[in-house]
Amino acid sequence: MLFDELTALATEGGRVVVRAVGTPFWPVTQRRAAKLVGRGDAERVRAELVRLDGTAQALTTSPSGDADAERARQEGLWAGRFEALLDQLEGSEQLDAAAELRAILASLTTTVGDTAIGTGNAMAHGGGSAITGIRNASGSRPGPSKAAHTGDAEAAGPGSSAVTGIVYE
Repeated sequence: MLFDELTALATEGGRVVVRAVGTPFWPVTQRRAAKLVGRGDAERVRAELVRLDGTAQALTTSPSGDADAERARQEGLWAGRFEALLDQLEGSEQLDAAAELRAILASLTTTVGDTAIGTGNAMAHGGGSAITGIRNASGSRPGPSKAAHTGDAEAAGPGSSAVTGIVYE
């Protein structure tokens, strides 16, 4: 496979696996990703499950207070793990691993909605709107949306509005 194609696949893998955290799809995604990166070896699979638990913990508690930075860090971490895996394999093993990663991505991109975890605070004034969570216009993503640990949203003045959580329009 071409290097650019593998890199793009690994990058998308990191993004989508991190997006699954906190959704009903996380347990299955976690197991599949661990099995893929661990290449079926029981000890390596357990180590990957621990890493994935760490990812979930980091995204749901956001100790740094910067949820976007933590999400980007976790996406990069998993993109790197997927890329390293695909890079070390050759021939049919590489094709099989890439196919499994694509299958994980396909199952999630058709079922996981938007996710917002550990957002900051927002203030609306002068007729504006503030949302700390998700603004889902006409079901922009398939699957259920999830918002957790969203910050405060405040509105001041006529015509202003504020929501913390999920807004469906």
